[in-house]
Amino acid sequence: MSSLPRSAVSVSRPGDPPGGRRALFVWGVGVAVYFVAVIFRTSLGVAGLDAVERFHVSASALSTFSILQLLVYAGMQIPVGLLVDRLGTRKVLAIGAVLFTAGQLGFALSPSYGTALAARALLGCGDAMTFINVLRLGGRWFPARRGPLIAQFAALAGMAGNLVSTLLLARLLHGVGWTAAFAGSALAGVVVLVLVLLFLKDHPEGHEPEPLPHQGAAYVRRQIAAAWREPGTRLGLWVHFTTQFPAMVFLLLWGLPFLVEAEGLTRTAAGELLTLVVVSNMVIGPVYGQIVARHHAARLPLALGTIVATAVMWAATLAHPGGPAPMWLLVALCVVLGACGPASMIGFDFARPANPPERQGTASGITNMGGFIASMTALLATGVLLDGTGGDYTVAFSAVFVLQALGVSQILRLRGRAARRERERLVASRVETVHVPA
Repeated sequence: MSSLPRSAVSVSRPGDPPGGRRALFVWGVGVAVYFVAVIFRTSLGVAGLDAVERFHVSASALSTFSILQLLVYAGMQIPVGLLVDRLGTRKVLAIGAVLFTAGQLGFALSPSYGTALAARALLGCGDAMTFINVLRLGGRWFPARRGPLIAQFAALAGMAGNLVSTLLLARLLHGVGWTAAFAGSALAGVVVLVLVLLFLKDHPEGHEPEPLPHQGAAYVRRQIAAAWREPGTRLGLWVHFTTQFPAMVFLLLWGLPFLVEAEGLTRTAAGELLTLVVVSNMVIGPVYGQIVARHHAARLPLALGTIVATAVMWAATLAHPGGPAPMWLLVALCVVLGACGPASMIGFDFARPANPPERQGTASGITNMGGFIASMTALLATGVLLDGTGGDYTVAFSAVFVLQALGVSQILRLRGRAARRERERLVASRVETVHVPA
């Protein structure tokens, strides 16, 4: 290995944005949009049993709400990534806010199962336009070395939205009713749309990105193919796939019914455990962000460790002899599930350095598909198995282990290639830094 000057390693990238208060404010506006989107996304998690009564549906039909929403979300990731690379953050975030607000309002007013499904699909489309934009906004306004921590704090804001959904929306739902609770929450979407239009800027002054060439079909195909060819992008997708979905399945839909129907808890106690998952996520997220920012080599051990811990806790809970699991075990499960979200963010830390700035949106979109494809698959499998077994959650949740095994096999297959490619890029960037004129 060539001996490069120590200073060459620590020099900031040319054109690195400075960060600061202005960056925090603009980024905060984008995070606020994501915060509201997560409230809307997870609102069904506290309303699952109410939705069964309102629309008179089975477990499979109930899971279709979340499956369709996630299907639209996952399917939109690459188009949204390309759209962000072309139009910029402000325009795409504004479109997203309009769509997810309309979806939440439509869900509030839906008179039938079919119209409610359409509303959730619209919500998923708008939601799909939020997180990639927040990641891009952080990359445009903060130095690259802050990337892992900024991404974790963005995810932390999303979990705060989940917490609001779990605590506030659940109380509104049982206090003022379905229509008033969902329609009232839609007002938050209007507020963040106004903030985006008034205050959000794509990048700081003097840090305009290079203009992209005309995006015809051939260019789009090249952009997607180039991002996919990078082992880091594919590794990021599988890390996101394997780590995110256990907590998503629990929080989005099946956690509350499982705790109430299989474990015999009251709705209040079950809601408190869902809240614990969110709080655990909010505590663990910054810790993971700091570790990854300071020790890049810790990315894969953190991700794999979280996967193993999740599998062990799921197995211990489902296989507990003598009936329902004790409260201490359910608490431990929820604490471990809280690490799934922060671990999924590590996927972006593999994809980000593998792609140049003009491909960041596309690469992030590919990575972000992973967890939502897994969540959609697990939600569907759980609903079908519950219907087929008469409500046996032990059998239904076995889908978790199948998807984890698939994901881990792909992570282990790609890790060596991604590491070699990343070392090549690092050496090349150091050489360029050494030769930058003073």
